[in-house]
Amino acid sequence: MQTLSREEAQYCADTFSNYFDQFTRIDEYMRDQKMAQIDSIPQSLPGMGFDADMFDDFTMSPEDMDLEVLELDNHTWDTCINMISSHSNMVSIPGKALKLAVKEKKTNKFVGFMRFGSPVINMKPRNQLLGNVPELVNFNKTAIMGFVIVPTQPFGYNYLGGKLLAALCCSHEVREKLNKKYGMNLCMFETTSLYGSSKAASQYDGMKPMLRNRGLTDSDFIPMIHGKPFKDLLNYVEDKIGVFIKPDASSRKLKIINAIIGMIKKTLDGDDLDKFKTTITNAKKLTERKRYYVSNYGIENYIDIVNGKTNEIVKAPNFDRYYSAELIEWWRKNATKRYNKLKEQDRLRNDLEVWTPDSNIDIIDIIQLVNIILN
Repeated sequence: MQTLSREEAQYCADTFSNYFDQFTRIDEYMRDQKMAQIDSIPQSLPGMGFDADMFDDFTMSPEDMDLEVLELDNHTWDTCINMISSHSNMVSIPGKALKLAVKEKKTNKFVGFMRFGSPVINMKPRNQLLGNVPELVNFNKTAIMGFVIVPTQPFGYNYLGGKLLAALCCSHEVREKLNKKYGMNLCMFETTSLYGSSKAASQYDGMKPMLRNRGLTDSDFIPMIHGKPFKDLLNYVEDKIGVFIKPDASSRKLKIINAIIGMIKKTLDGDDLDKFKTTITNAKKLTERKRYYVSNYGIENYIDIVNGKTNEIVKAPNFDRYYSAELIEWWRKNATKRYNKLKEQDRLRNDLEVWTPDSNIDIIDIIQLVNIILN
């Protein structure tokens, strides 16, 4: 491991402390994270950006909507998702990366976006479900993770948009897209809630049998430093010791943060080290245990397939319920009830919500939104 002088290590430790000490809640950290990302996105003239492609006809009933799922190029998808999502989304992703959008065809407007990728390597509730830590090669051929499942707003609020997208993630049509693109024998879809222990509900609740809650993930990891503080810290360390993480390394930012933390711990001692460890402990409190959800696409023996015991798919009695047409009708029925109730109570939201450098969107409101939707 490369080393820093005591003075250099103390400077880096102070950078961590100054950054994380400004946050006391996860929403404060997430807003800073999001605004750092938004600042890097070129802004379009009014009416000429991708915001003009977002669904905004809130006089339309779900009964009248005609929906389709389509694959988007990276630039379009990345720009759109960063405009509408409260979360900071990665642009460069190792492994599989299928980026889809759902469009309402009559208005030709997007109602939401999904991104699928290679599952994370280890997850406690998954291991408990499967009965073991799955063998990686076969697991990557049979399972996929939904990393981004985000409706435009207020489509999500007015029409249960999150449930529509989540249901379509579990569809046979999307499963076949992934099978064809990556040569998979897909039988298991998994995702986690954006927020976990800080709130009582998720947009994925109430979606049995399509999605089932299988427990909570662990949360013992260090959140990232973002924006200018990260760039300044990286430049400082590289100026002292040179490039220490390869520019093309996967998960490079995470590796940079972990490497700097390791160098600080190796150099500091006594009260200075104890203070730094306290900073890291408090930073970890900004992370959450997230709810873990699984779909088996109506495949009865999916656990055996994931565990490599067989390649043969056994259809469950509800297998046909996972076709898009069936899933959309399930959503349409529930969304129509939701929409009519909001309309009667004069509670429909009509203003398109997108992120810009001067956004006043309150992440706490977004965190609470699912609770409102489920009532």
